Amino acid sequence: MSEQPTAPPEIPTKRSERRVFLFITVFLFPVLSVMIVGGYGFIIWMLQLIFGPPGSHG
Repeated sequence: MSEQPTAPPEIPTKRSERRVFLFITVFLFPVLSVMIVGGYGFIIWMLQLIFGPPGSHG
């Protein structure tokens, strides 16, 4: 059996780290925030359709 040399792991450069940081802060976090808030609002809306609006039912 012959051993194949393994490539050394890539060392992240400042440029690649900056690109990933910008992607996360400009794209990923805003999209996740909108999805979470929208999903929460949708759940509340559906619960109000099933159980009625909040407040006293007496």
